[in-house]
Amino acid sequence: MAHLAAPAAPSSKTLPADGMSRWRQIVPFSPVSREKFRQLVNAGKAPPAIRLSERCTCYSNRELHKFFADPLNYVAEVK
Repeated sequence: MAHLAAPAAPSSKTLPADGMSRWRQIVPFSPVSREKFRQLVNAGKAPPAIRLSERCTCYSNRELHKFFADPLNYVAEVK
């Protein structure tokens, strides 16, 4: 008898307005690759990464919505 894998959880068609998201949750909405996004973050032209642990990096959904609305003119807030 073959073992059947559980069906994958359905992916969200929209990015939540609040909260935080990891890259794999952002990728369907991103106009650029992961490396280009990282370069934009380092240049202050994309929302800054928030390190929750050594291996967990998230981004603010509110800032991501601002970035996706106008990626060419987005400027990260300096805190």
